[in-house]
Amino acid sequence: MVPRDPAQPHRTASPLELFFDLVFVVAVSIASAQLHHALSHGEFVHGVTSYAMLFFAIWWAWMNFTWFATSFDTDDWPYRIATFVQMAGVLILAAGIPAAFEHGDFTLPVIGYVVMRVAMVTQWLRASRTAGPLRGVALRYAGGIAVVQVLWILFLLIPSGPVQLTAFVVFAVIEISVPVFAERRGQTPWHPHHITERYGLFTLIVLGESLLASANAIIDALDEVERLGPLLAISALAFVVTASLWWIYFWPPHHRAIASLGRSLRYGYTHYFVFAAAAAFSAGVEVELDVMTGESHLSPVAATFTVSIPIAVFLLGIWWIAIRDNADRIVNTVIPLGALVVLLDPFVPVPVALTAAVMVAIVVVLVRHPPVLRAAARPDA
Repeated sequence: MVPRDPAQPHRTASPLELFFDLVFVVAVSIASAQLHHALSHGEFVHGVTSYAMLFFAIWWAWMNFTWFATSFDTDDWPYRIATFVQMAGVLILAAGIPAAFEHGDFTLPVIGYVVMRVAMVTQWLRASRTAGPLRGVALRYAGGIAVVQVLWILFLLIPSGPVQLTAFVVFAVIEISVPVFAERRGQTPWHPHHITERYGLFTLIVLGESLLASANAIIDALDEVERLGPLLAISALAFVVTASLWWIYFWPPHHRAIASLGRSLRYGYTHYFVFAAAAAFSAGVEVELDVMTGESHLSPVAATFTVSIPIAVFLLGIWWIAIRDNADRIVNTVIPLGALVVLLDPFVPVPVALTAAVMVAIVVVLVRHPPVLRAAARPDA
Protein backbone atom coordinates (compact mmCIF):
# COMPACT_ATOMS: atom_id res chain seq x y z
CA MET A 1 0.00 0.00 0.00
CA VAL A 2 2.39 2.65 -1.26
CA PRO A 3 1.36 6.26 -1.89
CA ARG A 4 -0.33 6.84 -5.26
CA ASP A 5 1.12 9.19 -7.86
CA PRO A 6 -0.79 12.51 -7.56
CA ALA A 7 -0.02 13.25 -11.22
CA GLN A 8 -1.26 9.91 -12.56
CA PRO A 9 -3.03 10.56 -15.90
CA HIS A 10 -6.67 9.61 -16.39
CA ARG A 11 -7.26 8.87 -12.68
CA THR A 12 -10.98 8.42 -12.15
CA ALA A 13 -13.31 7.04 -9.52
CA SER A 14 -13.07 3.25 -9.25
CA PRO A 15 -16.04 0.83 -9.33
CA LEU A 16 -15.45 0.19 -5.62
CA GLU A 17 -15.72 3.91 -4.85
CA LEU A 18 -18.96 4.13 -6.81
CA PHE A 19 -20.29 1.08 -4.94
CA PHE A 20 -19.20 2.66 -1.66
CA ASP A 21 -21.22 5.78 -2.48
CA LEU A 22 -24.43 3.78 -2.85
CA VAL A 23 -24.78 3.17 0.89
CA PHE A 24 -24.55 6.90 1.43
CA VAL A 25 -27.56 7.31 -0.83
CA VAL A 26 -29.50 5.33 1.78
CA ALA A 27 -28.15 7.34 4.73
CA VAL A 28 -28.73 10.74 3.09
CA SER A 29 -32.24 9.74 2.04
CA ILE A 30 -33.23 8.68 5.56
CA ALA A 31 -31.70 11.79 7.15
CA SER A 32 -33.48 14.05 4.66
CA ALA A 33 -36.79 12.28 5.24
CA GLN A 34 -36.50 12.69 9.01
CA LEU A 35 -35.65 16.37 8.57
CA HIS A 36 -38.76 16.77 6.43
CA HIS A 37 -41.00 15.27 9.13
CA ALA A 38 -39.48 17.43 11.87
CA LEU A 39 -39.79 20.65 9.87
CA SER A 40 -43.30 19.83 8.74
CA HIS A 41 -44.35 19.52 12.39
CA GLY A 42 -42.73 22.82 13.28
CA GLU A 43 -39.85 21.24 15.23
CA PHE A 44 -37.25 23.53 13.68
CA VAL A 45 -34.55 23.58 16.36
CA HIS A 46 -34.77 19.87 17.10
CA GLY A 47 -34.94 18.94 13.42
CA VAL A 48 -32.02 21.10 12.30
CA THR A 49 -29.73 20.15 15.21
CA SER A 50 -30.45 16.42 14.84
CA TYR A 51 -29.94 16.65 11.08
CA ALA A 52 -26.69 18.58 11.50
CA MET A 53 -25.31 16.01 13.94
CA LEU A 54 -26.24 12.97 11.88
CA PHE A 55 -25.18 14.50 8.58
CA PHE A 56 -21.80 15.25 10.13
CA ALA A 57 -21.27 11.52 10.72
CA ILE A 58 -22.32 10.71 7.15
CA TRP A 59 -20.16 13.43 5.59
CA TRP A 60 -17.04 12.91 7.69
CA ALA A 61 -16.92 9.14 7.20
CA TRP A 62 -17.35 9.59 3.45
CA MET A 63 -14.73 12.33 3.27
CA ASN A 64 -12.10 10.42 5.23
CA PHE A 65 -12.47 7.37 3.02
CA THR A 66 -12.31 9.52 -0.11
CA TRP A 67 -9.09 11.31 0.83
CA PHE A 68 -7.48 8.06 1.97
CA ALA A 69 -8.46 6.36 -1.29
CA THR A 70 -6.97 9.10 -3.45
CA SER A 71 -3.62 8.50 -1.71
CA PHE A 72 -3.49 4.75 -0.96
CA ASP A 73 -6.14 2.88 -2.94
CA THR A 74 -4.71 -0.55 -3.86
CA ASP A 75 -7.99 -2.28 -4.76
CA ASP A 76 -6.67 -5.62 -3.49
CA TRP A 77 -8.77 -7.97 -1.40
CA PRO A 78 -7.81 -6.61 2.08
CA TYR A 79 -8.60 -3.09 0.90
CA ARG A 80 -11.95 -4.22 -0.50
CA ILE A 81 -12.90 -6.08 2.69
CA ALA A 82 -12.07 -3.05 4.84
CA THR A 83 -14.20 -0.91 2.52
CA PHE A 84 -17.11 -3.33 2.82
CA VAL A 85 -16.86 -3.10 6.61
CA GLN A 86 -17.12 0.69 6.32
CA MET A 87 -20.17 0.29 4.09
CA ALA A 88 -21.79 -1.95 6.72
CA GLY A 89 -21.12 0.76 9.29
CA VAL A 90 -22.95 3.30 7.13
CA LEU A 91 -26.00 1.03 6.95
CA ILE A 92 -25.97 0.58 10.73
CA LEU A 93 -25.79 4.36 11.14
CA ALA A 94 -28.64 4.82 8.66
CA ALA A 95 -30.81 2.32 10.54
CA GLY A 96 -30.44 4.38 13.71
CA ILE A 97 -31.32 7.77 12.21
CA PRO A 98 -35.09 7.59 12.89
CA ALA A 99 -34.56 6.76 16.60
CA ALA A 100 -32.03 9.58 16.89
CA PHE A 101 -34.54 12.07 15.48
CA GLU A 102 -37.59 10.84 17.37
CA HIS A 103 -36.13 9.86 20.75
CA GLY A 104 -32.63 11.35 20.87
CA ASP A 105 -31.23 7.81 20.91
CA PHE A 106 -27.86 7.91 19.13
CA THR A 107 -26.82 4.35 20.03
CA LEU A 108 -27.05 2.81 16.56
CA PRO A 109 -25.60 5.87 14.76
CA VAL A 110 -22.60 5.88 17.10
CA ILE A 111 -22.10 2.12 16.72
CA GLY A 112 -22.24 2.41 12.94
CA TYR A 113 -19.90 5.38 12.97
CA VAL A 114 -17.36 3.62 15.19
CA VAL A 115 -17.47 0.56 12.91
CA MET A 116 -16.62 2.79 9.94
CA ARG A 117 -13.85 4.57 11.78
CA VAL A 118 -12.24 1.44 13.22
CA ALA A 119 -12.06 0.07 9.66
CA MET A 120 -10.41 3.35 8.68
CA VAL A 121 -7.84 2.89 11.47
CA THR A 122 -6.91 -0.52 10.06
CA GLN A 123 -6.44 1.03 6.63
CA TRP A 124 -4.06 3.66 8.02
CA LEU A 125 -2.13 1.06 10.04
CA ARG A 126 -1.71 -1.06 6.94
CA ALA A 127 -0.59 1.96 4.93
CA SER A 128 1.98 2.86 7.60
CA ARG A 129 3.89 -0.37 6.93
CA THR A 130 4.84 0.62 3.37
CA ALA A 131 4.25 4.37 3.27
CA GLY A 132 7.96 5.20 3.51
CA PRO A 133 8.40 8.87 4.53
CA LEU A 134 4.67 9.07 5.20
CA ARG A 135 4.75 6.38 7.89
CA GLY A 136 4.50 8.98 10.64
CA VAL A 137 1.54 10.65 8.94
CA ALA A 138 -0.30 7.34 8.66
CA LEU A 139 0.35 6.46 12.31
CA ARG A 140 -0.84 9.88 13.47
CA TYR A 141 -4.04 9.40 11.49
CA ALA A 142 -4.58 5.94 12.98
CA GLY A 143 -3.88 7.12 16.53
CA GLY A 144 -5.95 10.29 16.24
CA ILE A 145 -8.98 8.53 14.79
CA ALA A 146 -8.81 5.77 17.43
CA VAL A 147 -8.72 8.26 20.30
CA VAL A 148 -11.72 10.19 19.00
CA GLN A 149 -13.77 6.99 18.76
CA VAL A 150 -13.41 6.57 22.52
CA LEU A 151 -14.94 10.03 22.89
CA TRP A 152 -17.90 9.09 20.70
CA ILE A 153 -18.56 6.00 22.82
CA LEU A 154 -18.53 8.21 25.91
CA PHE A 155 -20.97 10.50 24.08
CA LEU A 156 -23.64 7.82 24.56
CA LEU A 157 -23.42 8.31 28.33
CA ILE A 158 -24.38 11.99 28.09
CA PRO A 159 -28.13 12.66 28.47
CA SER A 160 -30.00 14.53 25.73
CA GLY A 161 -30.01 18.29 26.03
CA PRO A 162 -27.65 21.26 25.88
CA VAL A 163 -24.78 19.30 27.45
CA GLN A 164 -25.01 16.60 24.81
CA LEU A 165 -25.08 19.18 22.02
CA THR A 166 -22.05 20.95 23.51
CA ALA A 167 -20.19 17.65 23.78
CA PHE A 168 -21.01 16.86 20.17
CA VAL A 169 -19.59 20.18 18.98
CA VAL A 170 -16.39 19.67 21.01
CA PHE A 171 -15.93 16.09 19.80
CA ALA A 172 -16.65 17.08 16.20
CA VAL A 173 -14.02 19.82 16.35
CA ILE A 174 -11.51 17.30 17.71
CA GLU A 175 -12.49 14.88 14.94
CA ILE A 176 -11.93 17.37 12.12
CA SER A 177 -8.63 18.43 13.74
CA VAL A 178 -7.12 14.98 13.18
CA PRO A 179 -6.05 15.70 9.55
CA VAL A 180 -4.43 18.98 10.65
CA PHE A 181 -2.55 17.10 13.40
CA ALA A 182 -1.61 14.17 11.16
CA GLU A 183 -0.29 16.17 8.20
CA ARG A 184 1.60 18.88 10.04
CA ARG A 185 4.99 17.26 9.26
CA GLY A 186 4.18 15.64 5.94
CA GLN A 187 1.33 15.55 3.48
CA THR A 188 -0.35 12.60 1.86
CA PRO A 189 -0.46 12.88 -1.95
CA TRP A 190 -3.89 13.71 -3.32
CA HIS A 191 -4.89 13.62 -6.96
CA PRO A 192 -6.67 16.94 -7.66
CA HIS A 193 -8.84 15.69 -10.51
CA HIS A 194 -9.72 12.43 -8.76
CA ILE A 195 -10.61 14.02 -5.44
CA THR A 196 -12.79 16.73 -6.96
CA GLU A 197 -14.49 14.17 -9.18
CA ARG A 198 -15.40 12.28 -5.99
CA TYR A 199 -16.91 15.43 -4.49
CA GLY A 200 -18.81 16.00 -7.70
CA LEU A 201 -20.22 12.48 -7.56
CA PHE A 202 -21.43 12.99 -4.00
CA THR A 203 -23.05 16.24 -5.10
CA LEU A 204 -24.93 14.26 -7.74
CA ILE A 205 -26.09 11.91 -4.98
CA VAL A 206 -27.59 14.69 -2.87
CA LEU A 207 -29.10 16.44 -5.89
CA GLY A 208 -30.53 13.11 -7.04
CA GLU A 209 -32.06 12.70 -3.60
CA SER A 210 -33.73 16.07 -4.06
CA LEU A 211 -35.21 14.98 -7.39
CA LEU A 212 -36.38 11.61 -6.06
CA ALA A 213 -37.87 12.93 -2.82
CA SER A 214 -39.61 15.79 -4.60
CA ALA A 215 -41.01 13.47 -7.27
CA ASN A 216 -42.30 10.99 -4.69
CA ALA A 217 -43.90 13.76 -2.65
CA ILE A 218 -45.61 15.20 -5.72
CA ILE A 219 -46.91 11.76 -6.75
CA ASP A 220 -48.31 11.22 -3.24
CA ALA A 221 -49.97 14.63 -3.34
CA LEU A 222 -51.78 14.09 -6.64
CA ASP A 223 -54.85 12.59 -4.96
CA GLU A 224 -54.91 15.13 -2.13
CA VAL A 225 -55.12 18.45 -3.96
CA GLU A 226 -58.19 19.95 -5.58
CA ARG A 227 -56.25 21.91 -8.20
CA LEU A 228 -53.27 20.54 -10.10
CA GLY A 229 -51.97 23.96 -11.14
CA PRO A 230 -50.08 24.83 -7.90
CA LEU A 231 -48.74 21.27 -7.68
CA LEU A 232 -47.42 21.34 -11.23
CA ALA A 233 -45.96 24.78 -10.64
CA ILE A 234 -43.94 23.77 -7.59
CA SER A 235 -42.87 20.59 -9.38
CA ALA A 236 -41.51 22.56 -12.33
CA LEU A 237 -39.90 25.21 -10.12
CA ALA A 238 -38.21 22.58 -7.93
CA PHE A 239 -36.74 20.93 -11.02
CA VAL A 240 -35.49 24.27 -12.35
CA VAL A 241 -33.80 24.98 -9.01
CA THR A 242 -32.18 21.52 -8.88
CA ALA A 243 -30.88 21.83 -12.45
CA SER A 244 -29.50 25.27 -11.62
CA LEU A 245 -27.73 23.92 -8.52
CA TRP A 246 -26.06 21.34 -10.75
CA TRP A 247 -25.02 23.99 -13.28
CA ILE A 248 -23.62 26.32 -10.65
CA TYR A 249 -21.71 23.59 -8.80
CA PHE A 250 -19.98 22.26 -11.91
CA TRP A 251 -19.23 25.67 -13.46
CA PRO A 252 -15.79 26.22 -11.88
CA PRO A 253 -12.73 23.96 -12.36
CA HIS A 254 -12.76 22.42 -8.87
CA HIS A 255 -9.29 20.88 -9.07
CA ARG A 256 -7.76 24.35 -8.80
CA ALA A 257 -9.34 24.76 -5.35
CA ILE A 258 -7.08 22.22 -3.61
CA ALA A 259 -3.61 23.45 -4.53
CA SER A 260 -2.35 23.40 -0.91
CA LEU A 261 -3.18 21.76 2.42
CA GLY A 262 -4.94 24.87 3.71
CA ARG A 263 -7.05 25.24 0.58
CA SER A 264 -7.84 21.52 0.62
CA LEU A 265 -9.07 21.72 4.21
CA ARG A 266 -11.23 24.72 3.34
CA TYR A 267 -12.62 22.93 0.31
CA GLY A 268 -13.32 19.68 2.13
CA TYR A 269 -14.76 21.15 5.32
CA THR A 270 -17.01 23.70 3.62
CA HIS A 271 -18.53 20.88 1.60
CA TYR A 272 -20.28 19.79 4.79
CA PHE A 273 -22.56 22.81 4.39
CA VAL A 274 -22.83 22.39 0.61
CA PHE A 275 -23.84 18.73 0.85
CA ALA A 276 -26.13 19.19 3.85
CA ALA A 277 -27.89 22.14 2.19
CA ALA A 278 -28.42 20.27 -1.08
CA ALA A 279 -29.95 17.31 0.77
CA ALA A 280 -32.07 19.62 2.95
CA PHE A 281 -33.51 21.28 -0.16
CA SER A 282 -35.58 18.18 -0.89
CA ALA A 283 -36.95 18.24 2.65
CA GLY A 284 -38.02 21.84 2.10
CA VAL A 285 -39.88 21.00 -1.10
CA GLU A 286 -41.71 18.22 0.75
CA VAL A 287 -42.66 20.67 3.49
CA GLU A 288 -44.11 23.02 0.88
CA LEU A 289 -46.21 20.16 -0.46
CA ASP A 290 -47.37 19.23 3.05
CA VAL A 291 -48.66 22.78 3.52
CA MET A 292 -50.36 22.66 0.13
CA THR A 293 -52.16 19.39 0.95
CA GLY A 294 -53.03 20.33 4.54
CA GLU A 295 -50.63 17.79 6.06
CA SER A 296 -48.74 20.58 7.83
CA HIS A 297 -50.04 23.59 9.72
CA LEU A 298 -46.95 25.70 9.07
CA SER A 299 -47.50 29.15 7.65
CA PRO A 300 -46.60 29.57 3.95
CA VAL A 301 -43.78 31.93 4.95
CA ALA A 302 -42.20 29.42 7.34
CA ALA A 303 -42.57 26.61 4.78
CA THR A 304 -40.80 28.55 2.04
CA PHE A 305 -37.91 29.38 4.36
CA THR A 306 -37.21 25.61 4.51
CA VAL A 307 -36.42 25.86 0.79
CA SER A 308 -34.75 29.25 0.51
CA ILE A 309 -32.32 28.88 3.43
CA PRO A 310 -30.70 25.65 2.09
CA ILE A 311 -30.37 27.26 -1.35
CA ALA A 312 -28.68 30.35 0.13
CA VAL A 313 -26.26 28.17 2.13
CA PHE A 314 -25.42 26.11 -0.97
CA LEU A 315 -24.75 29.20 -3.08
CA LEU A 316 -22.53 30.89 -0.51
CA GLY A 317 -20.62 27.68 0.22
CA ILE A 318 -19.75 26.74 -3.35
CA TRP A 319 -19.02 30.37 -4.23
CA TRP A 320 -16.52 30.69 -1.39
CA ILE A 321 -14.56 27.49 -2.02
CA ALA A 322 -14.63 27.04 -5.80
CA ILE A 323 -16.20 29.90 -7.75
CA ARG A 324 -14.73 33.01 -6.10
CA ASP A 325 -11.13 32.40 -7.23
CA ASN A 326 -12.16 31.57 -10.79
CA ALA A 327 -14.69 34.30 -11.45
CA ASP A 328 -14.70 37.92 -12.53
CA ARG A 329 -16.18 40.80 -10.55
CA ILE A 330 -19.66 40.38 -12.03
CA VAL A 331 -19.97 36.70 -11.07
CA ASN A 332 -18.50 37.41 -7.64
CA THR A 333 -21.19 40.02 -7.12
CA VAL A 334 -24.16 38.15 -8.57
CA ILE A 335 -23.83 34.90 -6.61
CA PRO A 336 -23.61 36.33 -3.06
CA LEU A 337 -26.34 38.82 -3.97
CA GLY A 338 -28.47 36.00 -5.32
CA ALA A 339 -28.03 34.07 -2.07
CA LEU A 340 -29.46 37.05 -0.19
CA VAL A 341 -32.33 37.62 -2.64
CA VAL A 342 -33.61 34.03 -2.39
CA LEU A 343 -34.22 34.69 1.32
CA LEU A 344 -36.99 37.05 0.19
CA ASP A 345 -38.82 34.19 -1.53
CA PRO A 346 -41.10 33.45 1.49
CA PHE A 347 -42.72 36.84 0.96
CA VAL A 348 -43.65 36.14 -2.69
CA PRO A 349 -47.15 34.69 -3.32
CA VAL A 350 -45.94 31.73 -5.46
CA PRO A 351 -43.64 29.41 -3.45
CA VAL A 352 -40.13 28.88 -4.88
CA ALA A 353 -40.85 31.23 -7.81
CA LEU A 354 -38.36 33.91 -6.80
CA THR A 355 -35.73 31.30 -5.96
CA ALA A 356 -36.11 29.67 -9.37
CA ALA A 357 -35.89 33.04 -11.13
CA VAL A 358 -32.73 33.98 -9.22
CA MET A 359 -31.12 30.62 -9.94
CA VAL A 360 -31.84 30.92 -13.66
CA ALA A 361 -30.43 34.45 -13.64
CA ILE A 362 -27.22 33.21 -11.99
CA VAL A 363 -26.88 30.46 -14.60
CA VAL A 364 -27.31 33.01 -17.41
CA VAL A 365 -24.54 35.14 -15.88
CA LEU A 366 -22.27 32.09 -15.62
CA VAL A 367 -22.88 31.21 -19.27
CA ARG A 368 -21.92 34.73 -20.33
CA HIS A 369 -18.88 34.86 -18.02
CA PRO A 370 -16.76 31.69 -18.27
CA PRO A 371 -14.23 30.83 -15.53
CA VAL A 372 -11.14 33.02 -15.35
CA LEU A 373 -7.78 31.25 -15.27
CA ARG A 374 -5.60 32.69 -12.52
CA ALA A 375 -2.12 31.37 -11.89
CA ALA A 376 -2.61 31.45 -8.10
CA ALA A 377 -5.51 29.03 -8.36
CA ARG A 378 -3.70 26.40 -10.40
CA PRO A 379 -2.65 23.13 -8.71
CA ASP A 380 1.05 23.68 -9.42
CA ALA A 381 1.07 27.22 -8.03
